[in-house]
Amino acid sequence: MSTRVAVVWNPSKTEREALETPVTATLGADADVQWFETSVDDPGQGAARRALEASPDVIIVAGGDGTVRAVAEHLADEKADVDLGIVPLGTGNLLARNLGVPINDIDKAVDRALTGTATAIDVGWVDVDLDTGTERHGFVVMIGFGIDAQMIAETDDELKSKAGWLAYVESLGRALAASDIVPFHLTVDEQPGRDEEGHTLLIANCGTLQGGFTLLPDADPADGELDFLLLSAEGLGQWMGTLKTMMWDNGLMRLITKKDDTTSSESVTHGRAKKIRVTLPDPRAFEIDGEEIGETREFTVSLQPSAVKVR
Repeated sequence: MSTRVAVVWNPSKTEREALETPVTATLGADADVQWFETSVDDPGQGAARRALEASPDVIIVAGGDGTVRAVAEHLADEKADVDLGIVPLGTGNLLARNLGVPINDIDKAVDRALTGTATAIDVGWVDVDLDTGTERHGFVVMIGFGIDAQMIAETDDELKSKAGWLAYVESLGRALAASDIVPFHLTVDEQPGRDEEGHTLLIANCGTLQGGFTLLPDADPADGELDFLLLSAEGLGQWMGTLKTMMWDNGLMRLITKKDDTTSSESVTHGRAKKIRVTLPDPRAFEIDGEEIGETREFTVSLQPSAVKVR
């Protein structure tokens, strides 16, 4: 059991007392626990830095996907030898879902963070060109452009606070209308670059989304590779074929037959890589772990294997 604990928490998501109570119940009132708040100006990297300076056995991050990503990014960047526990408090909680961390149960999530066994997971890095210049970000779930990024950009924040992840469904129609087919140049690992066309490209460390929907069935955050998905469906016929490929061929049928290979089609392309470079002719909305960060015409993705130990 952990003896020195640092808690990085997002105060906009919960009261500190809601976290203190289960921590004290597990460790006792005399436990060495230090608290580090995030803020609008510091979504988690600075708090993680201060937490590391306390030399804890485990850092617990309590917040949504953005807070989790920020803390994991800093730990990976520092190559920190410390365990990370997750208390999911956001809308998506995608890394927590993919790792089997209890959702909507702070007490159970805290107990796992304090007593669970750590597993090393990969962290992806993206160098993305934005209007303000090139930025480098870590990610633990997925990045990309297209319907997913546009849907996030179109989602009403007030509705999101009330309806949770279902608010994204409301914006889906607008996202579909704004996501047209575009040509782009794709380079995968050391292969020659090639020209592609599509409206959505997702590069993922994890494959399961909200509601238990598995978008990339081969994605494993601990396998030393990234999975990518290119969608290019146009019109009702191709969209019906896309849904069949994703929900039947790579969903239910795969479970029934126990097959290992992921099915691609005319409008659905799957791939795996450790490094990916994309160049677009025009700026497209870009998202990192569920957060739309602006528009880009070029980005490069790489992987840091076994970067963070997560309980």
